Amino acid sequence: MIDFIQTNAKDLDFQNLVVLLDQDLKIRDGEIHQFYAQFNKVDFIKNVIVAYADKKSIGCGAIKEFDHQTMEIKRMFVKGSHRNQGIAAQILTQLENWTKSLGYQKCILETGNNQPEAIRLYQKCNYQIIPNYGQYAGLETSFCFEKKL
Repeated sequence: MIDFIQTNAKDLDFQNLVVLLDQDLKIRDGEIHQFYAQFNKVDFIKNVIVAYADKKSIGCGAIKEFDHQTMEIKRMFVKGSHRNQGIAAQILTQLENWTKSLGYQKCILETGNNQPEAIRLYQKCNYQIIPNYGQYAGLETSFCFEKKL
């Protein structure tokens, strides 16, 4: 059974998962990793979900206000040992439900072309590709998605 807790970016389990996520992204993204890393700081993230199996942290995700009606999905990650079990989709659902409970109408997110598993997840969860927004505009290595809740 998977348990989920709502927390914030100061949570040590979340911080440890983010270290693993960043290690993975550094390998996947190569030279462009430093560019993306500047947009993935957790300092201003207030809403975090951490997933647990047998009381051990196995995955995470976060939401961050983008505008008055939109939350941006950030820092989605599941440890390799727990992938392909639907946990990422469950984390995403938790984040969407939290977004709705806070009064927002949609979620947006960015993922990279070197993360095909993430792209498939978002498409499977009914996210639609949108033009790249903000700092991702014009980047061929980025895919941006939106889901109205």
